[in-house]
Amino acid sequence: MYQYRTLKNGIRVVAEKINYLKSISIGVWIGNGSRYESAAENGISHFIEHMLFKGTQIRSAAQIAGEIDAVGGQIDAFTSREYTCFCTKTLDTHIPIALDILSDMLYNPRLDADDMALERQVIGEEIRMYADSPEELVYDLSSYAVWGDTPMGRPILGTYESLDGITPDIMRNYMNNHYTSANTIISVSGNFDDSLFDLLEKYFGSRELSDSKPYLPNVPYLSGNNIVRTKDIEQVQLVATFNGIDVMDESVYSLLVFNNVFGCGMSSRLFQNIREQRGLVYSISAGHSAYINTGVFDISAGMSVESLNEVASLISKEINTIKRDKLTKDEVAKAKEQLKGNYILSSESTGARMQGAGRSLLLGKPIYTQEEALKKIDSVNTDSVAEIIDRVLDSSTLCISAVGPVESVENLFDLG
Repeated sequence: MYQYRTLKNGIRVVAEKINYLKSISIGVWIGNGSRYESAAENGISHFIEHMLFKGTQIRSAAQIAGEIDAVGGQIDAFTSREYTCFCTKTLDTHIPIALDILSDMLYNPRLDADDMALERQVIGEEIRMYADSPEELVYDLSSYAVWGDTPMGRPILGTYESLDGITPDIMRNYMNNHYTSANTIISVSGNFDDSLFDLLEKYFGSRELSDSKPYLPNVPYLSGNNIVRTKDIEQVQLVATFNGIDVMDESVYSLLVFNNVFGCGMSSRLFQNIREQRGLVYSISAGHSAYINTGVFDISAGMSVESLNEVASLISKEINTIKRDKLTKDEVAKAKEQLKGNYILSSESTGARMQGAGRSLLLGKPIYTQEEALKKIDSVNTDSVAEIIDRVLDSSTLCISAVGPVESVENLFDLG
């Protein structure tokens, strides 16, 4: 059962007690990511994530890592387009240590100019690593294809030029405007008692913060854009993107059932028919990414340039077939059981449960219990699956991105 609190300064808390465990996962979620950045600020959210690990007014970077390591705990962070999360996993006896370190990082970051110069180099290497990874680069191109030169279409890491323009003062001002009480969620999953909430007040509720929420720009989906990055490499990395569903759309359960059959996992049609039966690819899959007021459904594959047209033809065939025939009752029933099994297994991790609850509360989504989520899956039927297939496989929204020894992807797919 979830418990909800609001700290004195307005930060909201969601906590799920699992008293048969000896561990606890704690996440501080900020409603801020690359979607909130101007062109000049591109990459600042991810840069802040790095800098909060570089030290505080009372702890060095080595002390932050060492204090968590000393109790056998873990500390991590990640930045997406719409949020940043700082999280720990420790034994339940070390909750005060975890909260002390997390609050110190967020409230008292040093943000030293010399540290920033070093971390620019680190992020620069991260940018180079992604640029040298065709599987990653093609997704950056895909984002630019469907959202263009908007915050959603720009890379989360930023660019060398944008990072060079970020100073300590700019970073502090950005944090003051985005790391606010109205824009912060604390999510907890694991074993705790009522003293947890007193500790949260002590470490997080005592700091006065702005209660404003940053502006969220609208990002219309751009249909029909194709982008190719020609590179002298062994494979073509290909992504076909369609307009998807947004984060609030309850038809996500029907989409997951459909894609369980179509493109997710080793038993899916794409994997079985294109990799297993014909050996044309090593990796091929389909999946969705949902955001506030927008989303995408994409199909990705990597293959030799000689196999590109054949793979595209086979993907087209699978799309046309499932759009025409939809799924049978037996296929839907089997996919639902597989989906429920996957969900239950994943929910045995306190980290996954903390992330699910924190992300949902931050984005304004309902937080479902396991029983409620399973009922949502059970409610999927052939009609709801047929509807979502037609919605997300709309050929008029197709955008194509590719990286590799290829010049063009025009007319690559033959969709009915």
